[in-house]
Amino acid sequence: MALRIERDGERGVALVVLDRPTRLNAIDLETAGELASLWRELRYDESVRAVVLTGAGTRAFCTGIDRGVEVPQPPSPYAIDDPLLRIGPKANDLWKPVIAAVEGMACGGAFYLLGEAEFVVASREATFFDPHTTYGMVSAYEAIAMAQRMPFGEVARMALMGTAERVSAERAYAVGLVSEVTEPGGAVAAALRAAAVVAGYPTEAVQGTVRAVWSAKEAARTQAMAQAPALISLGNLPPDRQAELFGARGGGGEPRVR
Repeated sequence: MALRIERDGERGVALVVLDRPTRLNAIDLETAGELASLWRELRYDESVRAVVLTGAGTRAFCTGIDRGVEVPQPPSPYAIDDPLLRIGPKANDLWKPVIAAVEGMACGGAFYLLGEAEFVVASREATFFDPHTTYGMVSAYEAIAMAQRMPFGEVARMALMGTAERVSAERAYAVGLVSEVTEPGGAVAAALRAAAVVAGYPTEAVQGTVRAVWSAKEAARTQAMAQAPALISLGNLPPDRQAELFGARGGGGEPRVR
């Protein structure tokens, strides 16, 4: 199992842990399937009224899709098979509140998860970045997810700067991506405290509020997501060229933290 879940029935809170620390909690096909199944299972679990999502260890919350995963693609530029599209709670019709707790790196495909959380708590040592352009890939779904949470210029800078720059927890707090910054190692505890407060309120009112907040941005998000497959198909370098760039730039100096 690539996921670990701890249920606190008394407080009505579940802690979901991406449990692949040796792979920086990168998501392979098995993990993607487990996430989708878990979110759908939690729709029926009345003992869980709020969820905290985090990654095992302190090095990374999640680093996106595992580089070892091979995903065959259809030949049409108008269709993309992306295993990460179904890993988030909203993609699986879960409208119980989800709080993300970030320690270490959150990058690339991690934004599929952060983009579908109600809010994000981060350790002071957390960093956020999007490596796609560095390795010849279009940042489409990731940038769309972050555009729902951050000002346009901040999203554009993060997406375009690639691995050359990382957004610090303090900067992420300043621009609205993060709602609370904790001391190192404190993100999960802070998120669990917030989740327990929310779980203590009437669940109908809480889930209705979650739906109301999301309805404010669903139309724009749906239109943007519809354009993503063609942009990715037309703009991505071939996989072998991506791998070549990944290998060539893997040790290329320390990124600037902003």
